[in-house]
Amino acid sequence: MIAFVVAIALMIIAISKLHIHPFLSIMCVSVLLALVAGIKIDTIPTVIGQGFSGTFTSIGIVIILGALVGILLEKTGAALKMADCVVKLVGKKNPELAMLIMGWIVSIPVFCDSGFVILNPIRKSLVQRTRKSSVACTVTLAMGLYIAHCFIPPTPGPIAAANTLYGQGLGMEANLILVMGIGALCSIFPMIAAYFFAIIVGKKVKAKDEPTDNAATVQTYEELVASYGKLPNGFASFAPIVVPIILMGLSSALSMAGKSIPFFTFLGTPIIALAVGVILGVLLLASSGKLKDFYDLTNETLKTVGPILFVTAAGGVLGKVISSSNLIVFITDHAGALKALGYLFPFLLAAVLKTAQGSSTVAITTSAGIIAPIMQSIGFVTPVQAALVVIAIGAGAMTVSHANDSYFWVVTNFGEMETSQGYKTQTLGTLVIGLASLIEVLIISLFV
Repeated sequence: MIAFVVAIALMIIAISKLHIHPFLSIMCVSVLLALVAGIKIDTIPTVIGQGFSGTFTSIGIVIILGALVGILLEKTGAALKMADCVVKLVGKKNPELAMLIMGWIVSIPVFCDSGFVILNPIRKSLVQRTRKSSVACTVTLAMGLYIAHCFIPPTPGPIAAANTLYGQGLGMEANLILVMGIGALCSIFPMIAAYFFAIIVGKKVKAKDEPTDNAATVQTYEELVASYGKLPNGFASFAPIVVPIILMGLSSALSMAGKSIPFFTFLGTPIIALAVGVILGVLLLASSGKLKDFYDLTNETLKTVGPILFVTAAGGVLGKVISSSNLIVFITDHAGALKALGYLFPFLLAAVLKTAQGSSTVAITTSAGIIAPIMQSIGFVTPVQAALVVIAIGAGAMTVSHANDSYFWVVTNFGEMETSQGYKTQTLGTLVIGLASLIEVLIISLFV
């Protein structure tokens, strides 16, 4: 535990104070922690390789394809058209609320990493359209995505936790509809907290893509639209984003219903679904007469996402090193001493695991496995109580997102913020929504 705390502190100091590149900082700290944590020295290279490649396997291609969809939407003017539609729906004064709600809805069927990449073009266009804080819109989008990702099936974490807790702890089938309902209910406090936190932090932190009021250097929105010529229609503009979401959601729904249809499973895989989005984006490019630019746009995308991919993979290395050490075993062995904490116990357990190894899904599934055998002794005996435990675990699993979490780097980099700004926005923001979620769980528990 001491080694872990020291390692995280060294990493933050190296990145924030010494200005060492995050990739080098995380990799060096990972190797040092592996040595101190007692991992056999001859297996350390294997652990590092597994952490690095595992990250690329899970979200590498997704980031590339999602970024390509984004740049196609930008270059064709489709992102501006989507921004127009959203502004008409929620009003020009509420882009932060628009991003929060859109993020929460999209992340129910889609991983938050993918969702942020997919929706980022809309965020950027809304910032340009409304002249509001880029950081505030980034934070609300990131938090909305994160809340649904940790609370509501069919994302893998909540599904796995429900199956584990109901099956082993209570001896009954997981009531996923109940978990979804409780998850939606428990989203209210953190979404309110996320909105007000974003408004406050947006006044203090400025990203690289903040709109400026200098009329001499910035196009008006009308001039920007005119530079694209005729914008595509709303249906064609939303299709590269909406169709992949529908495909992934349909696949998840069929899986949740226990039906396996290979064709829909194939199309619903994030890589394939986003590839469909790219194809639709290319059709938009062709319809705008810019198909000849596709090669250059692809090259530009790869240059942009390269640094993001490598820093994200380095975070995966740190997570793998920690999960290969005895830290998880230590927490499991001492779980009994925390039983008296009630719903605070699953929250704290998931929060420690999340902060330690970076993955919310791993934190959720690991916490559920630890808690399931002691559900009865803790006093969680009804289906509603079990659902609240799932949400308490989810709340802990979003507390907090920092440098060993791939989502931290996705939000920080695509939100065009420095690493130090990522700590002030993404890390602090996930702490705020995590605590808000816990408070709501505790309040609801008084009535069940």
